[in-house]
Amino acid sequence: MYTLTEDQEMILSVVREIAREKIAPRAAEIDERAEYPWDIKKILCDADVLMLAVPQEYGGMSQGLLFQCMVIEELCKACASSGLILMIQGLAELPIELAGNEAQKRRYLPRLATGEWLGALALTEPQAGSDPASMRTRAERKGDRYILNGTKRFITNADVADVISTYASTDPAKGSHGISAFIVEKSFPGITIGKHENKMGIRGSTTCEVIFDNCEVPVENLLGSEGEGFKIAMRTFDRSRPAVGAQAVGIAQGAIDYAVEYARQRQQFGQPIIQFQGLQWMLADMAMQTEAARQLVYHAAALCDAGKPSPMVSSMAKAFASDVAMKVTTDAVQILGGYGYIKEYPVERMMRDAKITQIYEGTNQIQRIVIARALAGTR
Repeated sequence: MYTLTEDQEMILSVVREIAREKIAPRAAEIDERAEYPWDIKKILCDADVLMLAVPQEYGGMSQGLLFQCMVIEELCKACASSGLILMIQGLAELPIELAGNEAQKRRYLPRLATGEWLGALALTEPQAGSDPASMRTRAERKGDRYILNGTKRFITNADVADVISTYASTDPAKGSHGISAFIVEKSFPGITIGKHENKMGIRGSTTCEVIFDNCEVPVENLLGSEGEGFKIAMRTFDRSRPAVGAQAVGIAQGAIDYAVEYARQRQQFGQPIIQFQGLQWMLADMAMQTEAARQLVYHAAALCDAGKPSPMVSSMAKAFASDVAMKVTTDAVQILGGYGYIKEYPVERMMRDAKITQIYEGTNQIQRIVIARALAGTR
């Protein structure tokens, strides 16, 4: 169903080699040190991987979301934190691609494509996670500037990003219809990075507070028109949620691959444990569930590439794939027994990494609300 071009096959082959030879040997250290992997970022930039998220006319490769998902999956088999380098670059550039004017696209997208600039997206706040309409960050226009005040929480890449796609309320009385979107450069006066979170998983991906204290943003950095921010965010998530699903699929597949190889080697009762039916059925279920998740993710991404993004299908892909990743990685730990609980073996890291896929880009409870409202025709 999803035929790759010769160029795409070559790119995917290069990514697999990078994941196997460069990323996998570093994955445990990246997790242990909890530092942004600048060496991996450079490797991905040198291989033009970050260009996959940007249209060709702005310095990218225009390979589509489906192919991006395949690449994210390959990276996340080895290291979920490394896969986020491409994922967050795509998340940051999407609002600019979807709602930016030509000048904005010309200024920002080429730099994001090459990795000269890293990006982030700032929506969540201490009191506004699943309920963005409750955001308290304000943007008030004064002459040729918007003045932003407020705090964003759990912002991936915040401390390493050069550009942050930011959401703030320009008319609090209008709720979600009063939210606007802005392109904020780290160099703008009045922006500081606050608390660095010490996380359970994806520890090689930095997560921080972003504090706006009379931050001055030029009027020309408004995305679209005032009040269009919530719509821009939802259009962005329709396209970014399949990418989270792809991350989950990659984590799950990495855990399966390791568990299968371990079960072939591990001897108990005079034979490899993979010969025991109980474990065979566990592995079979893990493989079936992961393949089902993969196909749902690919379908959601293909709809986006066809210009027919489905909020319902994107939410299905994200929720189903992340639930599968959590189950599969937990089962992988069980297959390894006591060794699965030890950091010397990668499946415990994969289990910790899998958990966040059920939470960010909208919790899976929110995804089920999106799906239910689409079924009821009330979205």
